[in-house]
Amino acid sequence: MELQNLSNGNYHDAAAPVEGGVPPEEEKFLPHKSDGSSPQFTDFEGKTSFGMSVFNLSNAIMGSGVLGLSYAMSNTGIVFFLILLTCIACLSCYSVHLLLRSAGVVGIRAYEQLGLRAFGHPGKILAAIVITLHNIGAMSSYLFIVKSELPLVIQAFLDQTSSSGEWYMNGNYLIVIVSICIIFPLALMKHLGYLGYTSGFSISCMVFFLSAVIYKKFNIACPLEVFGNHSVNAVFLEDTCTAKYFTVNPETAYTIPILAFAFVCHPEVLPIYTELSNPTKRRMQNIGNVSILGMFTMYFFTAIFGYLTFFGNTEAELLHTYHTVDPLDTLILCVRLAVLVAVTLTVPVVLFPIRRALLQLLFPGRPFNWIRHITIAFCLLCVVNLLVILVPNIRDIFGISGATTAPCLIFILPGLFYIRIIPTDHEPMNSRPKIQAACFTALGFIFMTMSLTFIVLDWMSGEKRNLGGH
Repeated sequence: MELQNLSNGNYHDAAAPVEGGVPPEEEKFLPHKSDGSSPQFTDFEGKTSFGMSVFNLSNAIMGSGVLGLSYAMSNTGIVFFLILLTCIACLSCYSVHLLLRSAGVVGIRAYEQLGLRAFGHPGKILAAIVITLHNIGAMSSYLFIVKSELPLVIQAFLDQTSSSGEWYMNGNYLIVIVSICIIFPLALMKHLGYLGYTSGFSISCMVFFLSAVIYKKFNIACPLEVFGNHSVNAVFLEDTCTAKYFTVNPETAYTIPILAFAFVCHPEVLPIYTELSNPTKRRMQNIGNVSILGMFTMYFFTAIFGYLTFFGNTEAELLHTYHTVDPLDTLILCVRLAVLVAVTLTVPVVLFPIRRALLQLLFPGRPFNWIRHITIAFCLLCVVNLLVILVPNIRDIFGISGATTAPCLIFILPGLFYIRIIPTDHEPMNSRPKIQAACFTALGFIFMTMSLTFIVLDWMSGEKRNLGGH
């Protein structure tokens, strides 16, 4: 998907009323030209509905991190987790607001072009690199789930509890097959809006996952009866099956990076905005609010019912905890299949911003070209497949990504873009919106520093953590 540069460098203030008395929040994405014609900065008119846009943005938010939220709650307690989840969700909504305000002022739909307008070419390169690294990490986490879960699904279908060594139970072969047969064709779509149907189906799969987690809460006893040993564990702590409302331990520090990583959707906001029918800032903000609220609800209920099922026995990947109880459980088999479908259909949505970032860097201003479009998608999938196949454990990479690229995309860059792009004659640096944006940016730097510090200390201690991805 290729973006075109603006034909001029003039920008308009989105905060000022437009001709005809249209309020700023109802202003179109690009202001009208003086001749009355509506400018088009792409070769198509946005036709994606409100609902399809919600599905696409929700699918961009939702990811493999949902499997690690119960584990995060077990290390924070129910109340502390809810506070952290609410704060991250609200900050994500505010971040979307900053992006939309900045984009409305200069009429730009690309995250990278906002970097160009705010800081020149270095800003554009920085934004493109951050988006590329973060989304490659996200794509890798999705394919790692395919690599680890799909062989178990095949084993369950064949009524086996262990791998027989056949090629169709080798996760490395399976991710290549899935990439070629499913992900690559979807990644060839010209516009992101076309993926609304697959995104809707992906969301429905995760709703089924949530329903199964709720159902299993009332069907699994605590303490657990491990498969193959149906006697209750002889030794367990007195509070093993007691819910904690507020707790702090060494692993609590990893909760905020997991939650922040789970809410990153900001590179997809502007492309979805562009392809939206009747694109106004209020309409797109409502899409962002609905999507984040929906994922907030799904995240919280998944976390609490998963935690109340296993309590202190909750593992970093929730499905693996169910596997230890009964690897041949039919419902969990269906849930594994649904999660596999969901993460597989999410990969093409995450691939779009990476391709756009590379096009912005390597071919700025060039018209759409199918050869470039297909080649970049193919090369990206090859890189991600090689990463998943060759690297046995990349949780440290995910930890660094969650502590660096996530705060950059949610906190630091949107705040800096807003401060630099909104004209000072309309909003001086000492105005409340600019001060709020500056505090928001500072919060991102604090979050990044703390997260990296805890990760480095964890590495130095030699302890291993199993973090959830986005």
